[in-house]
Amino acid sequence: MATEIKRVAVIGSGTMGNGIAHVCAQSGLEVALVDLEAPFLEKALATIGKNMDRQVKKGALSEEEKSKALGRIRTATDRSDGVGDADLVVEAIPERAELKYELFQDLDRLTPEGAILASNTSSISITEIAARTSRPEKVIGMHFMNPVPVMQLVEVIRGLATDDATTASVMELSRALGKTPVEVNDFPGFVSNRVLMPMINEAVFALMEGVAEPEAIDTVMKLGMNHPMGPLALADLIGLDTCLNILEVLHRELGDDRYRPCPLLRKYVAAGWLGRKSGRGFHDYRG
Repeated sequence: MATEIKRVAVIGSGTMGNGIAHVCAQSGLEVALVDLEAPFLEKALATIGKNMDRQVKKGALSEEEKSKALGRIRTATDRSDGVGDADLVVEAIPERAELKYELFQDLDRLTPEGAILASNTSSISITEIAARTSRPEKVIGMHFMNPVPVMQLVEVIRGLATDDATTASVMELSRALGKTPVEVNDFPGFVSNRVLMPMINEAVFALMEGVAEPEAIDTVMKLGMNHPMGPLALADLIGLDTCLNILEVLHRELGDDRYRPCPLLRKYVAAGWLGRKSGRGFHDYRG
């Protein structure tokens, strides 16, 4: 039997976390947004407010609806305070396995017995995350796309032990958020990043080998393949550090050299050129 979800806790208030909190609050759910420090949470609330203002301007949201949605979000720097009464917890912390394993062990201890524990991971095994808990049947992948308020897809990933009721609850909730959930199985990178990351990586190899400049590579893919955004601009939006982390997971877990991260991608990440969030990636955003 599917669990009715009324209260959601989102762990991590970065780009993905604040987007998930935004759509949950807008859909009438009570949301606890949890992060390590108050300034991160203040920045997240400001971002949510700005994104909702954009919706108001477009006529997709009224001022009253915006005000009510923002009123449904509370923030917490204490994890136990944020998740103690949650029906669903969605983790949206950096894409590093050891961080996620530690968090899920903690969530297993802090959340109500029946709570569903979901990860927004873009590549890490749900089965392995679930094995760190005493409720693997209640652990699931809920992979939103960036930017969350705009993008339709939620990749719903079943771990080896995830039960039908948990999957049904998350599919139902995703639809209630106005999203289209697609159920996939637990393989490295799932569907989205298993297909996307080799394309981005190959675009970086083309740049490194001098085949064309970034603008030219992106224009070929936009106009020639009808992609709304070129692969290098998309990598900048995702974050080059995140792209590198995902490629490393794919390369390690699948053992196939077609997923070997391009040396130029490693070099940009080492330089701190992470894309839009740092002001510079394959394109320059400082102006």
